[in-house]
Amino acid sequence: MNSPVRISDDVQLGVEHFGDPAAPLVLLAGGTTMLSWPDALCEELARGGRHVVRYDLRDAGTSTTIDPSAPGYTLRDLAADAAALARELDARPAHLAGIGVGGMVAQVAALDHPTAFSRLTLVATRPVAPGRVDADLPDHDPSAMKKLFALPMPRWSDRAAVADRAAAGAEILGNDPDAARSIAARIFDRTPGTTADVQMANQLGMVFAKLDCTPRWRERLPELAIPTLVVHGRHDVFFPVGNGEALAREIPDARLLVLEGAASAIPDAAAGEVAAAMLAP
Repeated sequence: MNSPVRISDDVQLGVEHFGDPAAPLVLLAGGTTMLSWPDALCEELARGGRHVVRYDLRDAGTSTTIDPSAPGYTLRDLAADAAALARELDARPAHLAGIGVGGMVAQVAALDHPTAFSRLTLVATRPVAPGRVDADLPDHDPSAMKKLFALPMPRWSDRAAVADRAAAGAEILGNDPDAARSIAARIFDRTPGTTADVQMANQLGMVFAKLDCTPRWRERLPELAIPTLVVHGRHDVFFPVGNGEALAREIPDARLLVLEGAASAIPDAAAGEVAAAMLAP
């Protein structure tokens, strides 16, 4: 079921529901669109007795879109969105999960709004904002980034060209190009506009390059007092696995699940393994 949820006078978030609405809530923050979370994983979690809701961040998917080239909000605002959405959907604290940049949102949300969340899952993310990385953390693989940035930009009104570009990027990153092509086409179809900046923000999450992500939060990670699962692909060249290892070290009692056959995306073949870890007591 797809339906928008209004969390304030100015912000509406696009969401999709799986499972029984009366079951405990698992809230999946997009990275940046909800389709960062595979259908197979959402369905596995729902079969495990959870109400699963994946959602688009602002300026992505069917959520409020104003000007992704100059966002008038911060990372802290996106974290507040997660808390407001969780409370709107269920009076009980939620299990919050974030992937990629959505994992950054999830970390700040759990730190800033501790009563809104009972569990935390962080997938393919790192404990610092986009931009310069801390010296002890592995940065993007330079060879992969050179190839990625050398890819020509598509004509953003051309659905097939956008999907082909996503497939080429996925191959460089070590993800499944066919899956990436399919997801990019679905993202294109859900994008509420065909202007270049809106399509680019949806497909590439470029809004985060413009977003105010201060202040730092890494030093606050030891404050987290909820069960936390960190999931990371062994072959992730965008946020190499050392970033996930750092999160698992610095968050008290966090569990680390390394997906040996994965890169930055969760393959459908790993959906059962990830769901089992997220559902574990």
